[in-house]
Amino acid sequence: MDTKTTLIVAELSANHNGSLATAVETVRAAARVGADAVKLQTYTADTITLDCRTDRFRIDGGPWDGRYLHDLYNEAYTPWAWHGEIFRIAREEGMLCFSAPFDPSAVDFLETLGNPIYKIASFEITDIPLIEYVAAKGKPVMISTGIAAEIEIAEAVEACRRVGNAEVILLKCTSSYPATAAEANLAMIADMRVRFGCPTGLSDHTLGDTVALASVALGATVVEKHFILSRAMGGPDAGFSMEPAEFAQMAARIREVEQSLGKVSYDLSEKTLANRRFSRSLFVTEDIKRGEIFTSKTVRSVRPAGGLSPKYLPVVLGKRASCDIERGTPLSATMIAE
Repeated sequence: MDTKTTLIVAELSANHNGSLATAVETVRAAARVGADAVKLQTYTADTITLDCRTDRFRIDGGPWDGRYLHDLYNEAYTPWAWHGEIFRIAREEGMLCFSAPFDPSAVDFLETLGNPIYKIASFEITDIPLIEYVAAKGKPVMISTGIAAEIEIAEAVEACRRVGNAEVILLKCTSSYPATAAEANLAMIADMRVRFGCPTGLSDHTLGDTVALASVALGATVVEKHFILSRAMGGPDAGFSMEPAEFAQMAARIREVEQSLGKVSYDLSEKTLANRRFSRSLFVTEDIKRGEIFTSKTVRSVRPAGGLSPKYLPVVLGKRASCDIERGTPLSATMIAE
């Protein structure tokens, strides 16, 4: 995977609202607004949870308050029969298409589609057997860390490496929907990169693009945002998803941030060298006769360049002029008597 520039990922999730036509239109829109990839989720309600009507299976708080898990996932899932068409449309639009599987059967299915990258969702990071099964396919693995303690992140990374897969990218994620900027804790992006020896990125649930842009400045190689044609469509994820105009603005700004980062170099560009003509130097500020002593009134550090460096002012003061010098003349070494 190319990690030299940020991979901008549009997360489809439930934003098809049960319509393949909407899913296809969303993928095409993502390509138009600057996404490099579209990401799906591959599960069914029965592969991710149980149809059980007890309190343990009912959501308490947040945007899905009071809903049973099975009902929510039954509404939100992307039918497996659609995957092939969505993958095809993404390729047609010049984008990657990949998915997050939630059980081994989903991995097997995605392998038949040539899935190029696997994503491990935040709430699956503790499912080490699933991570090993995914990583064993030899594809890059992105792991969201939203609910994970340090030891659990380490165990997930080690699970990949244990089966011979070192292509792991850790995504800083705040499992709150939507999340606030104050919860983002982007300092983790640089720390995880060093601590776990992996490229890092961001799976972002905040509103707007501020956090995404900041993550790129901090070294994120992936930015993933939920994408929807219009929040007015409604649906389980609509409230924290980006509309096309917002996504386009974010993508353009990410590319600007990338350009601004540059590289570590103390060499001066041609433009910078040209502008040095406006830097300070020593100039004669009053007419001086040969033999007169240079004082703070007759020599000053001013703009532009052309004279001796200002660092020589203490040396010049008290010395005598070797010739007559007009006011406004850049001071040179030959004008100073030995």
